[in-house]
Amino acid sequence: MSPDAAVGVLVVVTGAALMAAGARWKGRSTRPLAPRRARALAWQAYVRALTRSAELAIAAARDAAGRGEPAIVTVEDVVRLARDRFGYEEITREHAAAALRHAYERGRCAADCVTDAYGSLR
Repeated sequence: MSPDAAVGVLVVVTGAALMAAGARWKGRSTRPLAPRRARALAWQAYVRALTRSAELAIAAARDAAGRGEPAIVTVEDVVRLARDRFGYEEITREHAAAALRHAYERGRCAADCVTDAYGSLR
């Protein structure tokens, strides 16, 4: 076997080993290593899902409202969307109301929307 062929075989074997290792440990560096980081990432995903659910509820209410009518958005709409679309079974009304208030204020919905998010805190 010539030296060039040996180097070629070595390069191919090394490349195959690196590809196999990459396939085996794919994504390992992005997975949380500590329970505290895992909880923080889970909370971020929960907040992101509630925020998106509130935005979707506002958009759906605006689409359903007739011409000249205010869109009615409820906290229960946000809870239902978070459950149906994002799979969260345990959602507190306080968290859903906070997400709806945030989306309501950020989206300037006071002109054309009505919500119960401000009165739902008990």
